[in-house]
Amino acid sequence: MISKIKTLNVLPRWIIVLIDLMVFSLAALVAYLLRLNFQVDELYEFDFLRGIVIFTASGLISSLLTRSFAGIIRYTGLQDTLRVLYANIVTLLIAFAVNYLSENSLPYSVALIAFLVSLVISVSYRLLVKELFAFYRTNPKSQRKILIFGAGQSGMMTKQLLDNDTKSNIRVVGFVEDNVRKIGNILGGVRIYSAQEEFEKIILKHGPTELIIAANNITLDRKNNLVDKCLEFGVKVSVVPSADKWIEGEFDISQIKEVRIEDLLGRNTIVLNNEYVSKEIKNKSVLITGAAGSIGSEIVRQIVRYSPAKVILLDQSETGLFEIENELRSVMKLGDKLQCFVSDVTNIQRVRDCFALHKPQIVFHAAAYKHVPMMEINVPEAISCNVLGTKNLADISVEHGVERFVMISTDKAVNPTSVMGATKRAAEIYVQSLNEFLITLDKSGTRFITTRFGNVLGSNGSVIPIFKRQIKNGGPITVTHPEITRFFMTIPEACSLVLDAAAMGSGGEIFVFDMGKSVKIVDLAKRMIQLSGLIEGKDIDISFTGLRPGEKLYEELLGDDENNMSTHHPKIMIAKTRKVDFSEVKSSIDSIKGILDKEGLEKEFDLVAQLKKLIIEYKSKASRFETLD
Repeated sequence: MISKIKTLNVLPRWIIVLIDLMVFSLAALVAYLLRLNFQVDELYEFDFLRGIVIFTASGLISSLLTRSFAGIIRYTGLQDTLRVLYANIVTLLIAFAVNYLSENSLPYSVALIAFLVSLVISVSYRLLVKELFAFYRTNPKSQRKILIFGAGQSGMMTKQLLDNDTKSNIRVVGFVEDNVRKIGNILGGVRIYSAQEEFEKIILKHGPTELIIAANNITLDRKNNLVDKCLEFGVKVSVVPSADKWIEGEFDISQIKEVRIEDLLGRNTIVLNNEYVSKEIKNKSVLITGAAGSIGSEIVRQIVRYSPAKVILLDQSETGLFEIENELRSVMKLGDKLQCFVSDVTNIQRVRDCFALHKPQIVFHAAAYKHVPMMEINVPEAISCNVLGTKNLADISVEHGVERFVMISTDKAVNPTSVMGATKRAAEIYVQSLNEFLITLDKSGTRFITTRFGNVLGSNGSVIPIFKRQIKNGGPITVTHPEITRFFMTIPEACSLVLDAAAMGSGGEIFVFDMGKSVKIVDLAKRMIQLSGLIEGKDIDISFTGLRPGEKLYEELLGDDENNMSTHHPKIMIAKTRKVDFSEVKSSIDSIKGILDKEGLEKEFDLVAQLKKLIIEYKSKASRFETLD
């Protein structure tokens, strides 16, 4: 039924062919009149009826050859116009050929004039129908007025899509641009305004409800500035994806999305084609633990682009592994290169089996428990996974001659105030001291490298998804403290820097990343409310719940006794940390393992006390373990 309705709404092609034939006939008649200066009496001397038939017949043949009738007139665009041009050129060539074979059947001059006239009429009537259809299908009173930032190719394509969208009552009222050479010109029938000087003027004049950012080279600061201006005037902001993200190379109106808070906190686009990373990974067997998690899965996505011999995905989450495997196999032909291994990193025999079976040459260790309040009340699991799990992987890597072991750490390991942060710092200390121990034994085996960074945007359980859910449910948005701040980085950027650090590391380093400016969480909440089109205090509230156990007001990337060294990468530094003797670290972790094997909940305080002996800077905050300090 739907297909029948759609067919009725489109003019049958034979009617379009008939109209085009009438145009060719009219064009030939007009050509004769122009050629004879409208001396009608002279028409019969040229046998004009024969000439009109020849030109019209030539037009019919060319229409069938070029399919100039195929386009839907109401959507006439550049491709349709080109088809009409080709049809008229072919018509002219056929008319010339007929005149050459049969002298004076249709004078060359008349054929040329007819070509020009038919071209103008054919294009004009199509554009006229398009404009009339657009006029009658829209209701000016309920029309959505749109501004487009960026008067380039992407901006023009966006306008064409919006103009041709029959489902939405939309009108593009103008382009806004930073490029002074474009300002004041007309593009697609609308004016290009200065985004710097005329923004407020065009908002007040046309009252647009939405701004679409269609400039792919816009900087993050400029994007934030535009969004702030739009929020000030109550204008919604959407973005056009970059060309590399168009579906199968095609740009569709459904790809225009409302701007997200992640778009405003992220940084410049990461380019994934690092020759140093490629050299380290190409034709190597690579194991990623925690491969179903936010960081682990992105590391997998990036690694497969560097042509490894094999990629082994290890995680305890069966569903998560299933999903990332399906995602990768849907976009790449990986075959046996991709292997999934369900295991907990604390299961030492299962991990040994994985190494024996797949023989990894590089290990990226992203498996960890990471939620501060949750680990504060689940101490044995935090230590078992984050400390002993890391020890298992590190020891087995040495046994199997792994070339590089890259541990993913966190800024919460710096001057830790929580059990989670302390376990990650203990893991850092173990792999660092193990690296030093291997050097003293004069072994050129596994190189242990640690990467340390802050929060990543959109990771499982991070603040942004939580705020989104709270806004969707009508609030309130819960923030722990009005002064709490955090660093943020996009997951692709963080993982790209992890690969860079892994390639440049010689062993024993702790690489810290430039996280940019820290963000006040309450400001983040307020901005998300604005982007949702709501008003704080009226539509939705923000409530402060107090710092959670182990939580810091602000994060650090370097400890009190640490400093950093620069590297050749502007966003990667090396933290110079205190060294701890391997025998001392091993003894401490063996003691922790002995306590873990005991029964009873009271062992939690013994475990934390042992951590505090190993990590002298570990001071609990807002936690039951403060009594141990």
